[in-house]
Formats: sequence, C-alpha cells, structure tokens
Amino acid sequence: MAATGTIEKVSIIVSKGSLEGIYPALIMANGARAEGIEADLFFTFFGLDAVTKKRWDGIKLATVGNPGLHLPTLLGGLPGVPGLLTRYMSRKMEKLDIPPVPEFIEMISDTGAGIYACKASVDLFELGKDDLIEQVQGVITVGEFYEQAAGGQIIFT
Repeated sequence: MAATGTIEKVSIIVSKGSLEGIYPALIMANGARAEGIEADLFFTFFGLDAVTKKRWDGIKLATVGNPGLHLPTLLGGLPGVPGLLTRYMSRKMEKLDIPPVPEFIEMISDTGAGIYACKASVDLFELGKDDLIEQVQGVITVGEFYEQAAGGQIIFT
C-alpha cells in the first residue's frame, strides 16, 4: 500500500474539443506517466475530436467566450481569428517543446496510458471504432470507465 497522499492512478475525462480543453488533460496524463503513475484518458462529447481521425490534427483554440484570452467576444468571432490565435499558440507551445495533439497522444499511449472513447458519445455522433485513431484501446461505457478508474483519482478537464 502506498504512503498516505501518494497518487498511484489517475483517470482523466476530456470533454472539450478545443486546444485549451485537450492540452491540460494530455499534459496531466504525460506528467503522471513520467512520475510512474498509472493514467487513463476518457474522451467524451467534443473531447472525442482529439481521437477522431478526421479531426485530431485540426484542433483549434476557442476564441469566442474564452475569458482566458482577454479578447472581446466580437473580435474572437471574426473570420480568421481562431486560426491566427491557434497558430500563435501552437508556435509558443512548440518553443516549449510541447508536441502537437496527434504526436502528444501517440507519445502518451506509448508510455502505457489507457486511451478510451465514451460509447454514448461515439453513438451520439454516429462514429464507429474505425473513425477513431489506433491508440484508442476501446469504446467503453461510463460504467466501464468507473470500473477502470476504481482506486484512483478522477480528473475532469
């Protein structure tokens, strides 16, 4: 048994499909694996974009209604602004050696982290296992996710 306060396992729920919704989960999972902590990622709702073949390499920064940008909503909605800010943020992350989403997911998967898709969300968006990237180990129900997460910390991003 681990010492009190020691985390042995984390299960991270990814529900947002924007750059600022996906990266925190990937960074936390990567950090957990680097510390020897078991980590699973559960992609649900729009978070599925990160593991859907047609979408995973086109993740953008949410510019409308994102208070962290300190940008008026009107400006965030102008044509070209999301792409411009996404490229700006991607360049900054590249300078910090933070890989793009597809590469980051592959890297985390290679460390042994579990990558799962939510069955209800897959059904909702009429996707199949073939629509998902190869790193997805399974399309599981919420109940199966809870079983997988048993004994660990659950983090919602």
